[in-house]
Amino acid sequence: MTSPRRAAGRRDRVASALAVVTATALMSTACGGGASADGARTVTLAIRSDPGSLSPLGTVDSTALMMNRFAYATLVRLASDGSTTAGAAESWSVRHGRARFVLRPGLTCEDGSPLTAADVAAGYNHVADPANRSPLLGLAVPANARATATADDATRTVTVTTSGSAPFLVEMARMLPLVCRKSLTDPSRLSRATAATGAYRLTEAVPGDHYTYVRRTDPAGTGSAPADAAGPEKLVFKVVADESTTANLLLGGQIDAGQVNGPDAERLIAAGVPWKGTRTPIGQFLFNESPARPTAAQAVRRALVGALDLRRIGSVATGGTGTPATDLGETPPTPCTGDTVTGNVPPHDPAKAEAALTGAGWRKNGGVWEKGGRTLSVTLVYPVIAGPQVTAAVELTVKEWNAFGVKATAKPIDGSGLIAALSLGDWDVAWSPISVPLPDQLTRFFDGPPPPAGSNLGAVDNPDYRRLAAQAAALPGRAGCPLWDRADAELIRRTDVTPFVDSTVRMFGKGIRFEVDGGGIVPGSLRRG
Repeated sequence: MTSPRRAAGRRDRVASALAVVTATALMSTACGGGASADGARTVTLAIRSDPGSLSPLGTVDSTALMMNRFAYATLVRLASDGSTTAGAAESWSVRHGRARFVLRPGLTCEDGSPLTAADVAAGYNHVADPANRSPLLGLAVPANARATATADDATRTVTVTTSGSAPFLVEMARMLPLVCRKSLTDPSRLSRATAATGAYRLTEAVPGDHYTYVRRTDPAGTGSAPADAAGPEKLVFKVVADESTTANLLLGGQIDAGQVNGPDAERLIAAGVPWKGTRTPIGQFLFNESPARPTAAQAVRRALVGALDLRRIGSVATGGTGTPATDLGETPPTPCTGDTVTGNVPPHDPAKAEAALTGAGWRKNGGVWEKGGRTLSVTLVYPVIAGPQVTAAVELTVKEWNAFGVKATAKPIDGSGLIAALSLGDWDVAWSPISVPLPDQLTRFFDGPPPPAGSNLGAVDNPDYRRLAAQAAALPGRAGCPLWDRADAELIRRTDVTPFVDSTVRMFGKGIRFEVDGGGIVPGSLRRG
């Protein structure tokens, strides 16, 4: 029997994991820069909301994660093509569930104290220990493989050993901010301060207004890439909650860059402001396959999708700027980049959808589908924080289902309420795109037990996915990508999940140069001019 304490811990981990993977798709944070009295030495980056705690091992808030990339090094990085590149580790190897990282010599924290292999191992083990309840467990450190790290300071080597499957053991390390060991005695003290191992240190924190970072004067001692040392001398992250205000400040020269995705984006484009973009999932249906739900039947799920004009719905959700989805939610940079969607989503064909339901024993009575005296009715839950365009797309979805003969209703839920609804199973269909950095991190949502024992939100039981994912997990890193792609395709083909549209997150910049990925501005790419 599961104790109440353990069950509560599992629910918390499910909620934490879901909050992480939906953050990009549902709550895109703005980040951009702003002019200041320091002129060419300063770039001010606008953030849409206050990050809350900045404690590097204790937060998965998307704004905090983006800011911490400038302050904390990681062992490795992923390039735009998904390949692994050097970070604080100058070399690495992986074999049979064991990864070895060799640190660059001379690494230090911002106070000048050395960053040792023992420090890195201690930070890794802090996250790996469930008792510390770090939300990075499962993102930066394998959640189910019981990973442990050991150190050899003499050779600057950190060795991570797992007792189970961890195919992306090296790639996951890019999500682990490195901290000096003394910070682990009280991680909460870094809520509004830094013990930076990266290129920048926090010098001023005014919650709700701005955060100021200054580039470290010892670039050789930082664990960041050498390119980071050529960035601006000062970064100011300024809270700008409104996109129109962000656009006005950008056009007026008070800020250097900002993320704008709504109607004001066209105004910036017309003014010739350059931008860089990255794709993120925004339109994706999850289905509840618990036995009591009508969506437990594949025929019903396929009919529901086939009855919809997904191209039209996706256009409404993105204001006409979306692109067809090509994957299950692996956000760039990611090792596996195959198209798993094209040809696997049921096409818009109401007649074929009707035939599927008829073949499954459903009959229309007064224009409404019934079976055994039971009306085919579904509730579509969606997050209000996704914005008015998604709300309009949800309303269109419900309208098309009702016209098809399904009694459909939409249920708006706030952010935390959506997580609770999905975890408790109180839904039939959910508009809740899942995005993760690595394909194996999807298995927790599409295999294993449902909440509270696990995080298989839709109670999916797909043997082909399970088989292919197990085969993929036996291979290290990108070697398993063909199998991971096939596994994802099986989920989509069986209509366990239907991704259909991605949005482009636009970062506008004026007077600066930068690159972007799923985490925001790539720190080493930021330059004036």
